[in-house]
Amino acid sequence: MSVLRVGNASGFYGDRFDAMREMLADGPLDVLTGDYLAELTMLILGRDRLKNPDAGYARTFLRQLEECLGLAHERGVKIVANAGGLNPAGLADAVRALAERLGIPVRVAHVEGDDRTAAHPGTLAAHAYLGGFGIAACLRAGADVVVTGRVTDAALVTGPAAAHFGWGPTEYDRLAGAVVAGHLLECGAQATGGNYAFFQEGDVRRPGFPLAELHADGTSVVTKHDGTGGFVDVGTVTAQLLYETGGARYAGPDVTARLDTVRLSQDGPDRVRVEGVRGEAPPPTLKVGLNRLGGFRNEVAFVLTGLDVEAKADLVRTQMEPALGRITDVRWDLARTDRPDAPTEETASALLRLVVRDTDQQAVGRALSGAAIELALAGYPGFHVLAPPGKGAPYGVFEDVYVPHGAVDHVAVLHDGRRVSVSPPPDQDTAVPAPVPEPPLPQPLPPGPVRRAPLGLVAGARSGDKGGDANVGVWARTDDAWRWLAHALTADRFRELIPEARDLPVTRHQLPNLRALNFVVEGILGEGVAAQARFDPQAKALGEWLRARHLDIPEALL
Repeated sequence: MSVLRVGNASGFYGDRFDAMREMLADGPLDVLTGDYLAELTMLILGRDRLKNPDAGYARTFLRQLEECLGLAHERGVKIVANAGGLNPAGLADAVRALAERLGIPVRVAHVEGDDRTAAHPGTLAAHAYLGGFGIAACLRAGADVVVTGRVTDAALVTGPAAAHFGWGPTEYDRLAGAVVAGHLLECGAQATGGNYAFFQEGDVRRPGFPLAELHADGTSVVTKHDGTGGFVDVGTVTAQLLYETGGARYAGPDVTARLDTVRLSQDGPDRVRVEGVRGEAPPPTLKVGLNRLGGFRNEVAFVLTGLDVEAKADLVRTQMEPALGRITDVRWDLARTDRPDAPTEETASALLRLVVRDTDQQAVGRALSGAAIELALAGYPGFHVLAPPGKGAPYGVFEDVYVPHGAVDHVAVLHDGRRVSVSPPPDQDTAVPAPVPEPPLPQPLPPGPVRRAPLGLVAGARSGDKGGDANVGVWARTDDAWRWLAHALTADRFRELIPEARDLPVTRHQLPNLRALNFVVEGILGEGVAAQARFDPQAKALGEWLRARHLDIPEALL
């Protein structure tokens, strides 16, 4: 059967608004997907729904469609997006109303059944991660636009691929290939040079969005429209493949993909071939993401300039202590951004960051702001803050639980109103993913002179969040660099280089086909991004910090 060209126009709620039009106008496509959901987004949409029961979906998507629905219809491009969030039926109705107003004859379907909020009292939103076969049912019935709630990011690609190629639920290798393609597309420009460790190797001022040419056997080529910005090479694809993953088994509701079997090769300018992906039976359970309000938080950053920074920090802590005594969670962090004999006031200054959290909004609001501002003329010399503390904002807490497939009523609501249930896999067609035995290490490099230098001179990295955990994928750019990296960067060495991880469980996974190591750091993000427990709450820059740390690196690699 023909190649299926699937593009992406959104990696998160708030991504580049013009991307949908650019992807439709700049080259041929069969399906255009949009990923609007993340753990934090579900919390934001949950708060929207508290104010308005008819809300709960990504309103940006509807505004994009107002500009682009006619163009998609003209070009025969199907649109598949998880922008339905907490209210896919409501978004489907809104799309139909928009199409009618614009006079565009499109068939709109949606997928539902992910909402588990009623089963988890006290949560703001609890949603199961569904697979792609509900999407496939909508497309097979003739839908032009399919909107979903909480499906896996990769389901936006496995669904169209299963519909187009006629794959069944046990064609694991083909489905796994589509899962990998979906994972490579889901974060938009991260596959085309965005957020890339070696960004200076191409023009990434305005990266184009990616697309994948999928084949019936599950292989694909990741590329972008001709003439768009950014670049696609084995490095950019490797970086995205490692993003927010764990071990070699990448489990999802449709299939467990074996990341250790993925083979990448350059297939021409801005084209990377993805092949060799093996698939296994999906796990017997579905992940359910639980979002709840944890309380209220506030923060203030005190600027400490010049001499005696440590003493100034001690003074402000002591002066603030009476106001902080009854607050549940108080955290102080001193960032020594100051330099001696600095040529500017800013470079002579350090930042003392105070973060407070409590269930009582007044405790972290007026009590904190009053105590901080009262020090304006009675504190350390040079007292000022980056911004006055506000009244205290709500923060969220994320956790995940697992339920059997059969506990969720996965339904495709077709464009004509018919409801088609998506059968869960029978027990004999599921398997609990077990850790993959670690492959043997490559031969070490022969002994030779070394030089103290940043890791990033010989390795790339990309990091991200999964609930309270973070992953850091690190890959070598040459075979010799991989031979060194696999021996040098152990889990213990990782803890030494990243002091925040020293007392946390760190698991290292080898992926030799990618010349990569993937580190999973448990608990470094506390209760998840919405809780904002650390300076970089989504661990987006954790990999770049690691690349900046110095090791003894063989001179032959430098």
